[in-house]
Amino acid sequence: MTFSFTSSMIMAVLPEILLLLLGIIVLIVDLLLKEEKRRNLGWLTAGGLLTILIVSLLVARPSEAELVWGGMVRYDGMGFFFKMLFIFAAAMTSLFMMDHKALGHRGEAYLLLLASTLGMSLMASASDIIMLYLAIETTSIPLYILAGFMTGDDRSTEAGFKYLLFGALTSTVMLYGLSLLYGFSGGVTNIYEIGELVASGALAPLLVAGVAMLILVGIGFKVSIFPFHFWAPDVYDGSPTPISGFLSTASKAAGFAILLRLFLVAFPQISLSWSLLLAVMATLAMTLGNLVAMAQTNIKRLLAYSSIAHAGYAMIGLVAVSELGTTSTIFYLMAYILTNLAAFGIVAAVSHVTGSDEIKDYSGLSRRSPGLALAMLVAFLSLAGMPPFGGFVAKVFVFAAAMEANLVWLVVVGVLNSIVGVFYYLTVLKYVYLYRMEDEDEEKHPIPLSLSYAIALTVLSIGILLVGTLFAPWFGFSGAAAIALF
Repeated sequence: MTFSFTSSMIMAVLPEILLLLLGIIVLIVDLLLKEEKRRNLGWLTAGGLLTILIVSLLVARPSEAELVWGGMVRYDGMGFFFKMLFIFAAAMTSLFMMDHKALGHRGEAYLLLLASTLGMSLMASASDIIMLYLAIETTSIPLYILAGFMTGDDRSTEAGFKYLLFGALTSTVMLYGLSLLYGFSGGVTNIYEIGELVASGALAPLLVAGVAMLILVGIGFKVSIFPFHFWAPDVYDGSPTPISGFLSTASKAAGFAILLRLFLVAFPQISLSWSLLLAVMATLAMTLGNLVAMAQTNIKRLLAYSSIAHAGYAMIGLVAVSELGTTSTIFYLMAYILTNLAAFGIVAAVSHVTGSDEIKDYSGLSRRSPGLALAMLVAFLSLAGMPPFGGFVAKVFVFAAAMEANLVWLVVVGVLNSIVGVFYYLTVLKYVYLYRMEDEDEEKHPIPLSLSYAIALTVLSIGILLVGTLFAPWFGFSGAAAIALF
C-alpha cells in the first residue's frame, strides 16, 4: 500500500496544527512571566486564536470535499465552518477568563481551553469512528478539569465531579455502540463506508437502530438534550462562569456537528425512525427547559435550562432531514454561540463585582452600567427570539424547515415554547431596567468593565445584530457547510 502526501492533508488539519503551536507558546510564556503579568496570557491566547482564524480563512478553506489521512478526516465545508465557530468561541472565552480570579492568572487554564478547542475541531471533521471517539475525549477531559478548576469552591468541585462521572458513563455507552458498529460492519471504521453498507441493506435496520440509540446517548449528553440534560444545571452553576459559557455554546455545537455527520451519513436508511425520536426529544427538551427556567432565581441555572430548550430548537432543523433543515440548524448554532457567549460574559462581569449570581442582584443594572445593561438587552432579546436579533432569524429558519417537512405539530410546539421563553427573559430584563437597588444609590455602586470584557461584549453584540439583520451571507455560509452532507 503506497502513501502519497498532498497539500490537502496539511490544509485539512492546519487549524489544529496552529492550535497546538499556540498551546506550546502559551505554556512557554507562562513559565517566563511573573505572577502579576500572567493575566496577559489571555491577550496572547485571544490574539493567537484570532490569528489562527484569519490564517485558516485565507489559506485553508476547502474547495471540494475529500477524505484525507487514510480516511480519518473529511476535509469539507461543514467541518471547516464549525472549526471557525469553535476558534471564535474560544477567543471570546479567553477574554472573559482574564478577569476571573481562578482562571485569569493560570496558564494551564488557557492551555486546557486550547486543547478542548483542538478536540472540537477534530470532532467536526472526523470521518472515522476511531478518530471521532479520540476527538470527543480530547474535548471532554480538559473541560472536566476546567469545570472543577476552582478547587477551593465546593460547588466547582461538585460540578467537575458530576461532569466527569456522567460524561464517562455516557461516553462508555457510546463507545460500546461504536464497537458494535465496528463488529457488525465487518471491521469497517470509516463513517462514509458504513453509510454505504447501511444504504445497501448489508446491515439489518433493527440492528443499526439499536446501535444508533447507544451512540445517541453519548451525543445527547454533549448537546444536553432531553433526557441527557440532567447534568447541565449543576455543572453550569458550579463551573467558572466563562467555562459555563464555553460549555453551553462550543461544546454543544461540537455535539451537533457529530450528530449531523453521523445520522445523515452513517444511518441514512433509518432517517424516518430516528427523526421521529429526535422530534420527541426536541419537544421534551424545549418544554422542560422553558418551564423549569421560569422558576429559577439564579441566573446561571436559568441560562442552563434555557440552553436545554435551545438544544431542542436547534434539533428541529435536524429532524426535518433536508438540506434546508441542516442549513437552518448550522445557522441556529452560529447565532446561539454569539448570543449565549454574550449572556454568560455579562453574568461573569456582574458576578466579578457583586459576587452573586442571583437575578434580584441585577436590580438597577441599567444605572450601574448602562453599556452592560444594553449588551444584556441584546443578548436576552436574541435568546427570546425577538427581531431584529440573530435568535429571531434562526428560529424562523428552523421553523420553516419543519414546515417544509410537514412537521406542523413540531412548529406549533416550538412557537408555544418560544412564548414561554419570552416571559422569563423579560423577567430578568425587568430587574435590569425597572427595579432599583434597595435603599441604595446605583451611581455609588458602578460595575466597571475591563478592556477585555468591553471588547468581547462589543464584538458579540455587533455579531448578534449582524446575523439578525444582514443574515443572507451568514445563511449562505451555513448552506455551503450543509451541502457537504448531501
